[in-house]
Amino acid sequence: MRQAEFNDARLTAVYDAMFGWSRDDDFFMSVVGETPAARVLDLGCGTGRLALAMAAAGHAVTGVDPARASLDAARAKPGADRVTWIEGTSPVLPDASFDVAVMTSHVAQFFVSDQDWEATLADLRRALVPGGRLTFDSRDPRARGWKRWNPADSRRDVTLPDGRMVTAITRVYAVTAGVVDFSISYAFTDGEELVSTASLRFRSEEELRSSLRAAGFTIERLYGGWNREPVGAPDGEFLVIARNTG
Repeated sequence: MRQAEFNDARLTAVYDAMFGWSRDDDFFMSVVGETPAARVLDLGCGTGRLALAMAAAGHAVTGVDPARASLDAARAKPGADRVTWIEGTSPVLPDASFDVAVMTSHVAQFFVSDQDWEATLADLRRALVPGGRLTFDSRDPRARGWKRWNPADSRRDVTLPDGRMVTAITRVYAVTAGVVDFSISYAFTDGEELVSTASLRFRSEEELRSSLRAAGFTIERLYGGWNREPVGAPDGEFLVIARNTG
């Protein structure tokens, strides 16, 4: 199944157990916090970890995601009533309704084609107020992070809340023109095995800059690490903070 960890309820629990709060959440919380009591859009909110934290911090948060299983998991968490949850993608966004928009966990890389990426940026600009800010992460292709997505380096053993164990292993099977195709296999101790496939686009710094400029955004800051290091830091990231010039 494509992107099964977001679309299959059996794997949303694995996703939550595998990915707890970390320094990327701290980074995005700090950026959003620069706009007090902001109206925040979390596009690709997944199971809601960051959306719930932003709402608890006093922001008015809307979480949007196309995966119903992920939204069901988010809605079941404590504090979920503080967030407006919407099933869908960027075309459903209301006009001029948000002060800040975030795309975390490398959601930006799931827009593989230039057409999809440009359409998403256009929708985000439409949804932000003039002067509103967009922040997101995207891996720097120069770091070649996919080289570590192999059985020897990627294996993770996860314990679920019900006590079951799951082993997750990532395998890359194609790298073509900036697009990495890969799979993640999930082996449960009860014998069940599920496989998720996905593709991610690794855009260069110039590709990100030019696409944002064409969409009507001005980049305020672009970092290379979660502690706001310059581009080229060992984290191998592009952390973008841009403003809607509309």
